[in-house]
Amino acid sequence: MEKTFLHNKKILLVDDEAELLKMVSDILTNDDFQNILVAATVKSALDICQKERPDIALLDVMLPDGDGFSLMRQMRQFTDIPILFLTAKDEAADKLAGLGLGADDYIAKPFLPQELLLRVYAVLRRCYKEERHVIHLEDCMIDFSRAEVHRGSSIIPLTAKEHLLLETLARNDGKIVTVDTLCEALWGDNPFGYENSLNAHVRRIREKIESNPSKPVSLITIKGLGYKLMTRK
Repeated sequence: MEKTFLHNKKILLVDDEAELLKMVSDILTNDDFQNILVAATVKSALDICQKERPDIALLDVMLPDGDGFSLMRQMRQFTDIPILFLTAKDEAADKLAGLGLGADDYIAKPFLPQELLLRVYAVLRRCYKEERHVIHLEDCMIDFSRAEVHRGSSIIPLTAKEHLLLETLARNDGKIVTVDTLCEALWGDNPFGYENSLNAHVRRIREKIESNPSKPVSLITIKGLGYKLMTRK
C-alpha cells in the first residue's frame, strides 16, 4: 500500500549524460515508479518543474548551461520539493556544497541500483506521509473520508468529535495516547476538566466499533495513562 502511494510520485531526473539518464530512469521504472520526467539542461529542468510540478528531483552537478547548485537555487524560488544530488565519487566538495544548500541527500556515481532506490525511498518516506482514509479494526472498518463506521451490513455515522478522536488514535496506531493529549486534540490548548467528556465519547465510540463494548478489543483503556487503538494490518 505504501509503495503504491510512493510510486505515484513524479520524479524529475536532470543529467546531460543520455546513458546515465536512461539507466536511472530504467532503475526507477523497473521498480514500478510511474511518473519519470527527464531533462538535460537547467532551462529544460526549470520548464518541466513549473509545468509538471514534480514531487522529487535528482540533479547532476555539471550541466551544459549551468550547474545543479544554481538550478536548485532557482527551483527554490517556487518549490520546496526534496532534492538529491548526483555527485562524482571523489568530489567531497560537491557533496558538502549540495547539503549546505539544503539538499536532502546525495548519491555518489557510480552507484548500485539498490542504493539509488533505497535513498529515493528514504527521502520520499521522510517527506510524504500517506493519508490514512480507511482503517480496519477487529469488528469493523472506519472510513475517515466519509466519517462512517462499517460494521457488518450497518453503516454508522461518526460525530465530529468522534471522528477527530479516532483520527488522533489512528495516527498513533498501537501506541498509548494520553488523556491530556486527546483532550487537547478535541478541545484545544486548555484541556483541563474535559476528562469526563472524553470518557463519554470513548463509550459512544465503543458502541459503534466494538461487538462487545464492555470488553473492547480495538479501543483499549490503559489505566492511569490513556487509550490506544489496535488496527488490523
